[in-house]
Amino acid sequence: MMKKYISVTTNPNMTRIAMRWCVSLGMAWALLACASNLNLNDATDANGVPAWVNEGSVIRASKDGRRFHGVGSAPMMSNFSLQTATADNRARSEINRILASYVEIVSRDFIASGDADESGFNDQDVAQQMDQLANIDLTGIQVIGHWTDKQSKVVYSIAEVDMQQVREAIKSAESLHPGLRRFIKVEGDTIFDRIATAE
Repeated sequence: MMKKYISVTTNPNMTRIAMRWCVSLGMAWALLACASNLNLNDATDANGVPAWVNEGSVIRASKDGRRFHGVGSAPMMSNFSLQTATADNRARSEINRILASYVEIVSRDFIASGDADESGFNDQDVAQQMDQLANIDLTGIQVIGHWTDKQSKVVYSIAEVDMQQVREAIKSAESLHPGLRRFIKVEGDTIFDRIATAE
């Protein structure tokens, strides 16, 4: 029995077009990333240091929304990729730190409101809520920029997560007190605006 083979030929022109398209797409993504980083680093002090590096980790409110910004850094290393990854991880950790500060403030407001008594929430529960924050899954944290000090070679990273993502994470965090979660749902934005740095 004779076997039949199908011969597949490749059109050279189509191959070249596909390769050009892939290269163009890759360049476009690279340009977008660079443009975003450059815009973030446009505002600098007299020494050329970006404002976000000097400002550090903040809770920020602007016309674009409510966001938590975490800034981390890493000293010069022989492996630049590892150095950048270290700065990125520290920036993400800063998000968790300022989120803990935010939840602590909300917890104090919850107690002061008088609603906490009905939920059985008191001062002793505040510290426990801080511990439970480690169990919150903040998958929305993104590193949005980098800057390298040309003299010290220190790499700085800035991470961001918006209030909507935090609210959703807290809403589904069963380890947090249900009364506190309800209070954040109702009063969270108001408290955020009160303590945030205005842009």
